[in-house]
Amino acid sequence: MAQRQGSGYLVILVTFLVAAVLTVIPLPTWLQWARPEWTTLTLIYWCMALPHRIGIATGLLAGLGVDILEGAVLGQNALALVVVALLSLLLYQRLRVYSLAQQAGVVFILVGIHQLICQWVQNIEGVSVVPPQFLLPAVTSALLWPVVLLVLRRLRRNFEIR
Repeated sequence: MAQRQGSGYLVILVTFLVAAVLTVIPLPTWLQWARPEWTTLTLIYWCMALPHRIGIATGLLAGLGVDILEGAVLGQNALALVVVALLSLLLYQRLRVYSLAQQAGVVFILVGIHQLICQWVQNIEGVSVVPPQFLLPAVTSALLWPVVLLVLRRLRRNFEIR
């Protein structure tokens, strides 16, 4: 039983590493603005599925990792993912009973909050350009939420992560 418990953390870590790889995979220029927020989606899922194990500290570490990978201001994504983790932990009981469409709507709002915080930090730094399509990742993330939910749920059940 203890071996299964330890493997749960490894599986969760691997899902975050896969999300990090998907975050930095090169995309065509016409698709750059629509890149889903993979790390945010992964964090939302694990906060919803295992709120007693995944939370604000995980959001902070994942955010610092994304900051380093993207070359962003250190703490920009960390702040945004901490806020998303906090909101996910506050809403996890409701998220579990929502339909898939309602969950996608909440994911749209959470990823939109992530995008707004990142834009705010970039504005403070003085390097932000606010194009009208800066919320496109929230749309694509919400559209991909059912796929992410089903894949991560299947992983969690196959490895019996609790």
